[in-house]
Amino acid sequence: MMIKSHPHEQLLVQYATGELNPAMLVMIGTHVDMCPQCQQHVADIEEQIALKVLGERVTDAALPNTVVDSMLESIMNSPAPIQVRAEAARDYISLEGKRFALPATLARNEHRIGQWHHMVSKLWRAPVDIGNGEMLNLIYMADGAQVPEHTHKGREATLVINGVFNDEFNEYRDGDFILLDEHHKHTPQTQGEDCLTLATLDAPMHFTAGISRLLNPFSSLFFR
Repeated sequence: MMIKSHPHEQLLVQYATGELNPAMLVMIGTHVDMCPQCQQHVADIEEQIALKVLGERVTDAALPNTVVDSMLESIMNSPAPIQVRAEAARDYISLEGKRFALPATLARNEHRIGQWHHMVSKLWRAPVDIGNGEMLNLIYMADGAQVPEHTHKGREATLVINGVFNDEFNEYRDGDFILLDEHHKHTPQTQGEDCLTLATLDAPMHFTAGISRLLNPFSSLFFR
């Protein structure tokens, strides 16, 4: 299935150079795991960066060929590093009798996933504590679930891990990455299929319709 929604160019550059905060690094890394197009794009960016850095160093240092040959020979003849066997990360999670495969980046952080909490109606949340105050959330929407209409005080990034949901703008499936801000208002919902997403907020969401507006003072407790 073709992924339609991707991180913009600047996010991929910041991912390749390690300039993103830890939560967004995991978000973009997980999308890249799922998206062959962005894997190639990141590889191209990394190659461009490497060529630029190498070109600058060669220009600055102007190393003689004999020195370069010696360095290469030393690298080629170096002993192989000792392989330390690490405990394998679990590459799936289970909820409501279903099992969901985790992309590699998220699987490496599986030990950081907290307990599932039933929020409201057909919504569940599990925090993913990245450390240093950085938090992601796994959000599970059962078939027929709906998040009340809301906007955002900051940026909201969402990645579909499995399933499908839709809002006023589009339909989103496995691997789709969505980045919204205070200029967007939407009502995510599932119809005919459930959906598991990974999400991060840099400020609480703001509910905009009906009785759900009463939740605004507490929204950071549900989605952080």
